[in-house]
Amino acid sequence: MPLPVLGPGLVPAAAPETVQFSVRYALPEYVSFMWQHAGYIIRRRRIGTLATYWMQTKSTSSAALHFVTQGRSRHTYEFTIDTHGIVRASGSGVTLVPWGDVCSIRRYSRGFMMVLKRGTLPVPFRCLSAAQGESMVRFGESLRAATRL
Repeated sequence: MPLPVLGPGLVPAAAPETVQFSVRYALPEYVSFMWQHAGYIIRRRRIGTLATYWMQTKSTSSAALHFVTQGRSRHTYEFTIDTHGIVRASGSGVTLVPWGDVCSIRRYSRGFMMVLKRGTLPVPFRCLSAAQGESMVRFGESLRAATRL
């Protein structure tokens, strides 16, 4: 399902530009994304401060271990994000993600986190120009408006 370009009152009718960039993740950056995202998910459960930090630490540690064992820092990922969906290419293959599989686009201190039905895709600010950052914001607005329909 392509991302709808919504009209007045919801999202500006101008389609966001295609966002293309390449990224090679670093462990500290990836851990920061995962710490913030785990914090968001766990805090929604309202389980108490101590349990929240324990679960957040455990979840982030698991994500960091996965990052290291999968060798994610050795791969360069090429992204193309447009109104049809997300394409992520690397030396190990191509992943196509339709907008129907994207639950939300969250903004964290180091960049955007695209939350998928199965997993996440971090998009660091360092890889985006100002115009591409604005396009990511518009993609997020269109996605939020589409889920309200």
